[in-house]
Amino acid sequence: MAPVLRLLAALLLLAAAPLAAQKPNFVILFADDLGYGDLGVYGSSTIRTPRLDRMAREGLRFTDFYAAAPFCSPSRASILTGRLPVRAGVPNVLFPTERTGLPPEELTLAELLKPAGYATAAIGKWHLGWPEPLRAQRQGFDFFFGLPYSNDMDEKPADEPFRAQHALWRLPLLDNDAVVEAPVRQQTLTRRYTERAVEFLRRNRDRPFLLYLPHTFPHTPLYASEDFEGRSPHGLYADAVEELDWSTGVILDELEELGLTERTMVVFTSDNGPTRAPNDGKGRFGWRGAGGSAGPLRGRKGNTFEGGMRVPAIFRGAGIPPGRTTPQVASILDLLPTFAALAGVEPPAGRTLDGRSLAPLLAGDVEALPEKPFFYYFGAQLQAVRLGRWKLFLQIDQYPERPSSIWYDLQDGLFERHYRLLPQPELYDLEADIAESHDVAGEHPELVELLTRVADTHDAALRRDSTPLYFTQ
Repeated sequence: MAPVLRLLAALLLLAAAPLAAQKPNFVILFADDLGYGDLGVYGSSTIRTPRLDRMAREGLRFTDFYAAAPFCSPSRASILTGRLPVRAGVPNVLFPTERTGLPPEELTLAELLKPAGYATAAIGKWHLGWPEPLRAQRQGFDFFFGLPYSNDMDEKPADEPFRAQHALWRLPLLDNDAVVEAPVRQQTLTRRYTERAVEFLRRNRDRPFLLYLPHTFPHTPLYASEDFEGRSPHGLYADAVEELDWSTGVILDELEELGLTERTMVVFTSDNGPTRAPNDGKGRFGWRGAGGSAGPLRGRKGNTFEGGMRVPAIFRGAGIPPGRTTPQVASILDLLPTFAALAGVEPPAGRTLDGRSLAPLLAGDVEALPEKPFFYYFGAQLQAVRLGRWKLFLQIDQYPERPSSIWYDLQDGLFERHYRLLPQPELYDLEADIAESHDVAGEHPELVELLTRVADTHDAALRRDSTPLYFTQ
């Protein structure tokens, strides 16, 4: 290259550097099985969450924010792609011995931001595919540190029958593809995730970054570090959540120390609702030992009542006016289009996104977003639709090939988990009846007809535009 051209190229790089540095940073803090009522700012009187409560005062808190599914892997696919789990090719929970995961042709948030100069990190629970071609560092992240899947998916004991959660190896902690330890010391996970997150922030303070931190807890089995276990009078669940609150505070303090608070959007939310099984004192495993709360909501993880899918959500920084609460219906599907808009990047033309940009709302325009339907999927089955204040559970006889409710006996009582389509449609006014306790379908047949049509039209179109399940060799 001629000297003049080399000088010109150097000047262009220097000119571009300040522009790249001014792009907003993004931090996603994604709890696992945290209930709508588990934070102080959402009404908890038993779990102490001072840093998250302060984060809400310094930013925007959503009252009607949703996960995209009532369980793990599908929600993770959606938060990274902006697409419903069925459309993104991950409608169901993934297990250790499966050869499937997030299809490589899906575009993740990390893959979208990297060409714009972003450093990217995934620290925590991945759960979008265990085979090497499906791991985080092949899906746009510069590096990964954490668990490949849920913390209850461990080596099968010799004296137990095999079940889907079992693996043929001990639960590993990974640093990219290297196994750091197996079995992982789960008491240390929240602290180690936090330490690696701080290292990433310091290393990339002078360039835009995306930090995706999907926590392991409060998914069961429950653990907390020595500094937190036993600190709460309300049990191990509260200990684990209070350690997540501490972790959030460490990350927010580090952003302040680095002078990045105003340029960094931090989002805290959850992948689904709580297990909310009673703590019978018999151990950490299975459904025992959990103590999450859905607050005023009906249901829990594993169903499409509000308690299974409506989750806490707090946004702070990057131009968000402080001290606001919004009833705007939004979801984890909206993160990718929102971050893309703020970063000035465009998703590929022709790619269907199920979310939309919340940028005008975050900036303070409370009337910027018109009503949009929200769809409640369980696996590949559309079970309910919300439009404005109205939520309709669909009628089962419209889908004769699909079974009705299946009930699981979990020793602590019957738990409705699968296929919540009903013999008759049920309609709830979520503004007047947040607990979904009074069916008003008979009073509003025109709304039942409208929402059924909206649901059927959407579901038919989605099935024509979905990524097939992907299996490695």
